[in-house]
Amino acid sequence: MIVSIASGKGGTGKTTVATSFALATKNSQLIDCDVEEPNAHIFLKPRREKRVTVSIPIPKVDLTKCNFCGKCAQICAYNALAVLNDRVLVFPHLCHGCGGCSLLCMQKAINEVDKKIGIVEIGKANGVAFVHGILNIGEVMAPPLVRAVKQNINTSKTVIIDAPPGTSCPVIEAIKGSDFCILVTEPTPFGLNDLLLAVEVVRKMKIPFGVVVNRADLGDRKVDTYCEEENIPVLMRIPFDREIAMSYSKGIPLVTAQPIYYRKFTNMFEIIKNHVCVYSSKGNLELVD
Repeated sequence: MIVSIASGKGGTGKTTVATSFALATKNSQLIDCDVEEPNAHIFLKPRREKRVTVSIPIPKVDLTKCNFCGKCAQICAYNALAVLNDRVLVFPHLCHGCGGCSLLCMQKAINEVDKKIGIVEIGKANGVAFVHGILNIGEVMAPPLVRAVKQNINTSKTVIIDAPPGTSCPVIEAIKGSDFCILVTEPTPFGLNDLLLAVEVVRKMKIPFGVVVNRADLGDRKVDTYCEEENIPVLMRIPFDREIAMSYSKGIPLVTAQPIYYRKFTNMFEIIKNHVCVYSSKGNLELVD
């Protein structure tokens, strides 16, 4: 089973939930797909066993063969190429590595060269298999690195994916193919607004989901009201607790700092595993025995 953990905004406690969920689940694998700012390793402290460089192909134009027809620039949906009279400009940071330009070049003037965008590190921590990606500083193309990280998914384990925050392309790539998605939110106006966006995404992707409310005793009840009205299950509530915050600042997982949460995360896993996830006619998730 693959369970992704996402949030409409940063800072809701997504990694707190992901790391503790991994530690409380037997035979688990944690995949940190927040490649722009991975931090699950701070809490799990894995022993790194393997490091792999990840590259994407970008075009390199041979001007001795090019007739400057401009078809390569026309096919590129991301404007990574521009043809100006007797010059061809290539913008590597805009290139998505699709290969369309080289495929359509009748003059065979375009070759592809590898551009390094980041690394994937693989290891183990406290019985948890661990994989994360680190995007190179200055790079903007996160989805290819997310895909490279997910290539290491071990389906014989319970896979827990720590997705990037927000609802943009890296998030879609991270949660795609999940059997269930946990949306972490907080009871604030910003938390509710971004939860609405995240819910819309997982519904479009037809992924069953539930909500974890972090800092649940702050703010107002609008998140709870919304979940009740939309028939969205609230899987867990984590209170605003000074000791939890202090442990987090020291890189100590929640289930280690407060062992009572070990059972709570185990129960949440059993709820997800033992119930059949069914969409109602409105597209809402219902958990049915």
